[in-house]
Amino acid sequence: MKTLTLLLIGILIFSCGPQERVSKEAFDDVQRNNEVKRITEVEILQEAMFWGDSITKEAQAQLTAQLQQAIAANGHSGAIDFCQVNALPILKSMETKYAVTLRRVASRPRNPLDAPDAEEIPLLDAYSYNAENNISSNPSIQKLQQGEVFLYTKPIVITNALCLSCHGDSKKDIAPETAAKLMERYPQDKATDYALGELRGMWSLRLPKKEVVIRL
Repeated sequence: MKTLTLLLIGILIFSCGPQERVSKEAFDDVQRNNEVKRITEVEILQEAMFWGDSITKEAQAQLTAQLQQAIAANGHSGAIDFCQVNALPILKSMETKYAVTLRRVASRPRNPLDAPDAEEIPLLDAYSYNAENNISSNPSIQKLQQGEVFLYTKPIVITNALCLSCHGDSKKDIAPETAAKLMERYPQDKATDYALGELRGMWSLRLPKKEVVIRL
């Protein structure tokens, strides 16, 4: 590497001619181009955590904004149609944008496709245990596939009354027409009778390590 650096500097000097000198900026550029960037595993994990936070926040913001528009236009029962038709495509668009795999999973899913898989179950169980025992939960990172994939997870909590209109107490929070639409669209629905502050599920985001490294 040192020999290559000297050779490049020599070429620069030769190309400048006898009456010119190599600028300090040109010398520094050669030095920088020949440095090998060393990235630690800690830095990679920190970036994976930061990226996971960013992607899930962006996804949640998109879902919330479009859901509110659907409710304003068609009421709460109309929002059920929106969720069934548009929620998954929104997440798929995020997957394409960032080359990741993004899901929302729950132990009591509305859509059976949102049930946790074998790798997600113990993490969701841990969040559930914390919620039941008033222990705070934070996002986490797990290594999968010999460390080539990071599984980022974050709890999803019922934070406002808007959620209760479709996920709250089936006798007092969910309107009869909304309940009828839920039964029609999701006959196996388990995602009701939640209260404010309760754990609804978790974000599950798989980040390829190579994509995380590229960001550093």
